[in-house]
Amino acid sequence: MQINSPLTEPELQRLAANIKILLMDVDGVLTDGRLYFLPGPDGKMVETKAFDSQDGIALRWLSWYDIKTGVISGRDSPATLERAQQVGMTWVFQGHIEKIPLFEKIMSEANVSSEQVAYVGDDLTDVVIMRRVGLSFATANARTEVKSSANVVTDTSGGSGAVREAIEVLLKARGVWDELLKKYEVSA
Repeated sequence: MQINSPLTEPELQRLAANIKILLMDVDGVLTDGRLYFLPGPDGKMVETKAFDSQDGIALRWLSWYDIKTGVISGRDSPATLERAQQVGMTWVFQGHIEKIPLFEKIMSEANVSSEQVAYVGDDLTDVVIMRRVGLSFATANARTEVKSSANVVTDTSGGSGAVREAIEVLLKARGVWDELLKKYEVSA
């Protein structure tokens, strides 16, 4: 993980401990960005994509610690909706390139400030939210401009554990990571 200046490790820990909502893009963040089109039973093309299972379990862990999750994506995809339901996301907005109104709606519904929101993105449409949240992450496969706009750049790419990496930062900052390791009988 790369922390971008002027953020320091202690400041990262302080910001991460304050997060109540983790929002993210989908393609290039929860997936590797590739879209697969396959013929359905009726002959019409069906879109699908691959999601990382380690991201999935980590998203479930967040609910244990009262951190809500959501996606704001420019694409409409039944696969995204299914995955969001599987991992217990609170908000699923699809087909929206303009993300600020949805970000503001989420903050209003959750009654949180922007400093209590973290965001994971990979492309230019994500920067507008990344500049407004308390803590922003760019995936390793993000565009160069996005990486330079983020507080933190993950070591892993979208669809390969980048969201898990961001979640571990949040859980460690909250002081619950060792508790989670004990639950799974892993020594800290």
